Amino acid sequence: MLLAAVVFGTAVITVGVAALLVSIFERKQEARRPFVRLVEVDEVTTDPAVWGVNWPDQFDSYQRSVDTEETEHGGSSALPESKLEQSPWLKRLYAGYAFSLDYREARGHAYMLHDQEVTERVTKRTQSGACLHCHASIIPTYRRIGLEAMEQDASSEALAAGFNWPAVMEGFRIASTMEYDAAHAELLKTPDGSPENQVASSDGDPHVGGAHPVSCVDCHDPDSMRVRVTRPGFINGIAALAESDDPIPHLPSVGRWREGDREQPYNPNQHASRQEMRTFVCAQCHVEYYCASKETLFFPWENGLKAEQIEETFDNHVFPDGTPFFDYRHGETGAAVYKVQHPEFELWSQGIHARAGVSCADCHMPYERRGAMKVSSHWVRSPMLSINRSCQVCHNVPEEELKGRVEAIQARTNSLLTRAAGAMTDMLDAIRAAQAAGATDEQLQPIFELQKKGMWRLDFISSENSKGFHADQEAARILGESIDYCRQAQAQALQLRAPDAPASDRPAEPVRGVTPAGKPAEE
Repeated sequence: MLLAAVVFGTAVITVGVAALLVSIFERKQEARRPFVRLVEVDEVTTDPAVWGVNWPDQFDSYQRSVDTEETEHGGSSALPESKLEQSPWLKRLYAGYAFSLDYREARGHAYMLHDQEVTERVTKRTQSGACLHCHASIIPTYRRIGLEAMEQDASSEALAAGFNWPAVMEGFRIASTMEYDAAHAELLKTPDGSPENQVASSDGDPHVGGAHPVSCVDCHDPDSMRVRVTRPGFINGIAALAESDDPIPHLPSVGRWREGDREQPYNPNQHASRQEMRTFVCAQCHVEYYCASKETLFFPWENGLKAEQIEETFDNHVFPDGTPFFDYRHGETGAAVYKVQHPEFELWSQGIHARAGVSCADCHMPYERRGAMKVSSHWVRSPMLSINRSCQVCHNVPEEELKGRVEAIQARTNSLLTRAAGAMTDMLDAIRAAQAAGATDEQLQPIFELQKKGMWRLDFISSENSKGFHADQEAARILGESIDYCRQAQAQALQLRAPDAPASDRPAEPVRGVTPAGKPAEE
């Protein structure tokens, strides 16, 4: 009986050890072969579901961008309440611009095209095709438009054959000056790489949501799967930044390029490190740029990435028709002003995480274990929803303490933002009162300049999506300047309404014991 028990126990242990060894072997094999290419993907495959056959883990997490979790100041959400209702001062900030009609918290990447298609900014106003530079997987469409303009083969085979930067750049230039509906119609004509090789939509309705939002091919080479930059606006913008004199120590590859011969423009796909690329793929879109139809979309980085450096670029820029640059005329005052987009990369560049070499993906796409593999989550969302994987990898601090630190930064920023908004509305009231009292545009021109500066800085932090966290001291500085410029404009506008101050001549006889200015003291 004892012998039988020993034999049985030995057999069980042997089976267990064998199973463990098999499991270890299988996990090692998984790690050696992170994916199996079951279907072919190429430069025209904008349908993420096709990529998902080969990379199911990444695709599964990408699909989770339909989540409805929210943080204290935004994060990922379902179609949320209007920001215009939450913060009524935004209607006055954007008066005269389409954002005064509809402005909401952004949802996840899977919805970025659909939500743009249905916003009243597009359905009630004519918008530019340049908007699709970031909201759609549009590079194959740029390539097709470019090839057609260059009178070259633009068949499905030609579109899939290679990236073809010259054709992409040409199509980008053409589409940037199209109206939104026209550019969207071009998007719907382009094959999406699905097995049937059909276009994204067949009925041509520009608001059906049939085309694809940002997809795998926008950030990955379909042959090697390496991370890459595909957006022409970023390629041009980062090259201009590299040519500038602005110190950017958080981008070491730019520093190395500056020290080289500079025979070729800085190209992130050739010069940047992989860690830098984990930021650059996000900076293709999460940035400030000009995106109306008067000229080709551009990133205003030739003087640097700070708010005032971008402002200087706009101040000195002239449209191709020779007119001074501005985004819109303010609906209440008539001042020519600028509209900020979403300058996450620019503000992050001024912060401690950028200086420490932390990339966007480190926090917003943290690594996770899938079997033996370590993969980046493609559920791009607020790090506050994954503190363990996003923050505690570096910060050996309890989760609640980390969350409290972030919320404190955001609360302080929000408090300053509210004060800046109050200064802005007081400024607008004062300018309108001066206009009602008969002040001329010539008299108001210096005040309009102050209005532009104050509103630019308020909009810069309001439109940036970290509520100050990406660089809290820089955000406070910018909002402080916004308050200052708005109060200066308010004071000058009030002075235009006030009567002249009464004359105050000096006394004819010097006051005893006081030395008159400009005269030597008497002995």
